[in-house]
Amino acid sequence: MHISDIPFGTTDWSGIEPTSHQGEAGVATWRTRQFGEIRVRMVDYSPGYLSDHWCDKGHIILCVDGELHTDLKDGRSFTLKPGMSYQVADGADAHRSHTAKGARLFIVD
Repeated sequence: MHISDIPFGTTDWSGIEPTSHQGEAGVATWRTRQFGEIRVRMVDYSPGYLSDHWCDKGHIILCVDGELHTDLKDGRSFTLKPGMSYQVADGADAHRSHTAKGARLFIVD
């Protein structure tokens, strides 16, 4: 990744207007900043959230709070707890996430 044309700045995530995204079950609340082609988000998943699709987008994800389960289309499954992260390239491994307890993630894609 090449990061250019972004001056130094800070983000107060509490001041970013949230948008809601319905899952197959539950809801994801995104607070999003866009820096050229780089999207940065703080995402809160409600308890019982289940994604409504298999995602092929690349991400770098840090679990800030809660617990997130991510299933890969090939059958593998991973769990993120606070302080854990995962990374995946565009088109590399289709994935779908769910959480029983809820989770907060910091995502760069």
